[in-house]
Amino acid sequence: MELRALRYFVTVADELHFGRAAERLHIAQPAVSQQIARLERELGVRLFDRSPRHVRLTAAGRRVLDAARGALAAADQVRLAAKTSAGTMRIGTAPGFTTRLERGIDSLREAGSPFDVVLADLPLDARLNALRQGELDVVLARGVLSAPGLRVLPTWTEPLLAVVSRHHPVAHQTVVGITQLAGSVLRLPARQHDPPLHDALTAALREAGVRPRLGRPVGTTQDTIVEVGSDPRSWAVLPADQVAEISSTRVSAIPLEPAMTITGSVVIPADLPTECALAHVEAFRDAVMA
Repeated sequence: MELRALRYFVTVADELHFGRAAERLHIAQPAVSQQIARLERELGVRLFDRSPRHVRLTAAGRRVLDAARGALAAADQVRLAAKTSAGTMRIGTAPGFTTRLERGIDSLREAGSPFDVVLADLPLDARLNALRQGELDVVLARGVLSAPGLRVLPTWTEPLLAVVSRHHPVAHQTVVGITQLAGSVLRLPARQHDPPLHDALTAALREAGVRPRLGRPVGTTQDTIVEVGSDPRSWAVLPADQVAEISSTRVSAIPLEPAMTITGSVVIPADLPTECALAHVEAFRDAVMA
């Protein structure tokens, strides 16, 4: 009996729909049906009642479900032990996470066995795909609400700050109203470069009732700082943790009014044990001020 077949069975039992289960598993629906049929033949029982309108667990299916969950949980513990003994944690990251990474890694080390760290600075889609393929152990991301086949755990909230040239009229203010920037051109990150951040910023501006003039999209944080710093007629919006890593003297970062925020999340494999998931959230959440 293969663990893969048990995992397919549990997923179908959760969804009670072969199509949705296939989407969660990122495989074709016929492959799910074939695995379930093979498992039923191997066990000698029907696990599901199927009709064009519904899928339901049989009495035997309900009994097998509890045992299957237990077997998968045991396999997860074996996998976790193997990773721990390997002594390496592979983290998918992006610009602006330095302080959070340092604090989170220290917290995880204090809570368990020592481990080495391998960081992979990748575009968001590449980070999530690497996590799905088992090439990463955890991913940090901003603005991600869901990710097929993975668990997204909202963990922290960052203020969004207006970034302007030192020569911009509002550069020396301690706070800036959105309406004060209405005459300047907003440089949003290119959606293909960072879809969640682009969409989160767009949604926050919409909720604030603001429709600024949009300029050419920007790319990386470094590009944003250089381009906006060279143009006092433009402005950008960046998360506070990214701003904290800016060393340029050519720009000012100013809190917005009304305030806008973006949610940061820990993204983990869907089958990571709950205890480990909670440990990651605790490690990477905002620091508690004394």
